[in-house]
Amino acid sequence: MKRRVLILCTANSARSQLVEGLLRWDPGAKFTVESAGSRATIVRPEAIAVMAEIGIDISGHRSKMVDEFAEQSFDLVLTVCDNAQESCPIFPGHGTRIHHRFEDPAAVTGSEQERVASFRKVRDEMRAYFVELAGSS
Repeated sequence: MKRRVLILCTANSARSQLVEGLLRWDPGAKFTVESAGSRATIVRPEAIAVMAEIGIDISGHRSKMVDEFAEQSFDLVLTVCDNAQESCPIFPGHGTRIHHRFEDPAAVTGSEQERVASFRKVRDEMRAYFVELAGSS
């Protein structure tokens, strides 16, 4: 049986979208995955680009509010930024909550190359972390 996972980040535009894509792509398919934020914005084009580099298409993802999932149960709730850990509500019926802070690539300014490089770095850090997490689940 697949474990239901909710990934939370403030804007649901970068980090949580990267993790959602990584866990959905997992060939072991251990998870049913959703992501959300304390506010909805857009999925950053840099996130779409760096996931495409590794063969994962998140171009159809949309930014969602955490309230969309208030009536659903999840086995794992993963927060990937400190703000989400502190500000996202805890809903009854949710299982284990895990926090791991990743730098915000959306906060990087500079050229397109510098911004994409930041997203790529965070993607690779997340990939390593979540492959290990998936293996231990």
